Amino acid sequence: MSRGLRNCNPGNIRNSSTVWVGEIVPSKDRAFKQFKSMAYGYRAVIKLLQNYRKLHNRQTIAEFIERWAPPKENNTSAYISRVCREMQVPSTYVPDIEDREVMCAFAAAISQVENGIPAVKSDIEKGWELL
Repeated sequence: MSRGLRNCNPGNIRNSSTVWVGEIVPSKDRAFKQFKSMAYGYRAVIKLLQNYRKLHNRQTIAEFIERWAPPKENNTSAYISRVCREMQVPSTYVPDIEDREVMCAFAAAISQVENGIPAVKSDIEKGWELL
């Protein structure tokens, strides 16, 4: 099982001073957050993506992923390509951050890249309901 799935953190959100709803504090993982359930992990992924728009003015899928998976740690261009392929949208696509279907698809695509297996749709939908 991947680290993200073990931690109920499908986006592999790194430890920081931000404390998310449903987060296990302190995390037993020195580098990544842990959540009580996958639903809380997906809630954090979606909320973080929404904050990228609201706080950092990210518009396109490419701009979101450049922040999510920066080049100093990732093959960002490959990450963008994979997310776009999973979502069946171009890298210039501007997601509606208030649209359930769009954001659940975005979270599912990120989870697929991070964990190497398809996301469980019901977990993502439960995460959306926790917003």
